Amino acid sequence: MTYYIISKQMQKRMIMGLFVLLLSASHTANGQTQTDNRFEISKNLEIFNALVKETEMFYVDTVDVDKTVRRGINSMLAGLDPYTEYIPEDEMEELKLITTGEYGGMGALIRQRGAEEGVIVAEPYEGKPAALAGLKAGDVFLSIDGEDVTKATSEKVSSLLKGVPNTKMKVVVQRPGEKKPITFDITRKQIVMDQVTYYGVRENKTGYIHLSGYTDKSGAEVKAAFEDLKKNHQIESLILDLRGNPGGVMEAAVQIVGMFVPKGKEVLSTKGKQRQWDRTYRSSTEPLDTVIPIAVLIDGGSASSSEITAGALQDMDRAVLVGQRSYGKGLVQSTRDLPFDGKLKVTISKYYIPSGRCIQQLDYTHRKADGTVAAIPDSLTNVFYTANGRPVRDGGGVRPDFEVEEKDVPTMLYYLMNDNILFDFVTDWVVKHPKIPPVEEFKLADEDFENLKAYAKEKNFTYDRQSTKALGQLKEIAEFEGYLKEDSTIFNALEAKLTPDPERDFDRFKPEIEKLLAGEIVKRYYYHRGQMIENLKGDEVLQKAIEVLADPELYGKTLGN
Repeated sequence: MTYYIISKQMQKRMIMGLFVLLLSASHTANGQTQTDNRFEISKNLEIFNALVKETEMFYVDTVDVDKTVRRGINSMLAGLDPYTEYIPEDEMEELKLITTGEYGGMGALIRQRGAEEGVIVAEPYEGKPAALAGLKAGDVFLSIDGEDVTKATSEKVSSLLKGVPNTKMKVVVQRPGEKKPITFDITRKQIVMDQVTYYGVRENKTGYIHLSGYTDKSGAEVKAAFEDLKKNHQIESLILDLRGNPGGVMEAAVQIVGMFVPKGKEVLSTKGKQRQWDRTYRSSTEPLDTVIPIAVLIDGGSASSSEITAGALQDMDRAVLVGQRSYGKGLVQSTRDLPFDGKLKVTISKYYIPSGRCIQQLDYTHRKADGTVAAIPDSLTNVFYTANGRPVRDGGGVRPDFEVEEKDVPTMLYYLMNDNILFDFVTDWVVKHPKIPPVEEFKLADEDFENLKAYAKEKNFTYDRQSTKALGQLKEIAEFEGYLKEDSTIFNALEAKLTPDPERDFDRFKPEIEKLLAGEIVKRYYYHRGQMIENLKGDEVLQKAIEVLADPELYGKTLGN
């Protein structure tokens, strides 16, 4: 069994699905409670069944039973935790992609620009059919196999592009800078999304591996990358970058930890309501290297399986952790089969890493009156100890041994991306620059930044800021309570200061904008791998890891050796 740490149906189908969902909640160790629960389930199902029938029959407007019941299911499961969800038959392809990283298609990220602007190629993946055929970021889809998609949604375009491997399709696009549409004959392939998105050698013979997610192939990819770095580059230390890694298949984390610790070491244990599902997971294969110094990079986006990897290596004193505190997801999900080929992805247990701690940060069993859940205060966390006796705490994610302050991302950058200002500017930039130097030598020119600023002004770029919205709300309250009648000077001054000013904010956030712009440009020529290399330039967390690994005394002292 695999564990995960992340069309209209008939009325009868949805009701049957709900029945199984509710029934799954009835299992309990206490016989009396189980009997009571079964009565409650039977009673509430009868009520629910009657409600659906009566509403569908007598409500003044036509009722979409599928959507109505689905809302009920989603609301019911949302009251448990964000990870327990119903997956109907028509969404199983997405589940397969999460667990295997595979699908049949052309290998490109697509995006809808707007209701009247169509769907575009956002990023063709290196070495996949779309890139090999010549599709480029910015291409606008006109038709697929003769079907007009100029007004279609991204979901519709995606469904047309996907299909059985080795089948052919004809894709017509309009490319910016070209007068006539371009036609591509593309053969769909089994697309396997690489989880190791980049690996290479940094200074001081330090190997670097970036892992973006955990599928059933992640372990093999990390192994292949590490073996190549050792054999062909003679690395003397290793950095495993798990920043922004949301996790996935739990067994992949056990495999990766097992590559660097002796065989038979406990990596984690799981405990849930059903005791027969409680398990202890140990490293089950011979390790690749048990002595090479390792640094693991984490941040607030590192969750579930990536936290198992980082936390287990920390608890075994096998690696130093650098970055920011991780997300804090200590829950395990598994899928349960439902009628009509649906599935329930349900939280079945919590996991505990070698020191005995569970790093789950939010307590979903105790919700506030408004339905929200609170983080576990640091004062209520407990101390555990690593193999060498170093104190570590539970209940708040995995804390790095070397914390590097995370820089806030200005709101302006989000809108530059979301409003396609940056994307469209780079698309035009690429038309004028057929080639750029290798990534390692590429440097953004000052005129590129100034041209982007002028382009944004030409497009009347503006954006909202949370501070502006908050000030507006405060002003309304102050006006209601009568304070503005006395003196509104302070509000006027704040309003002038907080009102978005793109011209001013472009200069204020120049370093951040230039980094974002450089990464987007490089990606157009060298794909995601090139963008990774560009983004690592000046990376403070990476530099700190290299610094620690280059100092054997500091490294050993940190691990308590």
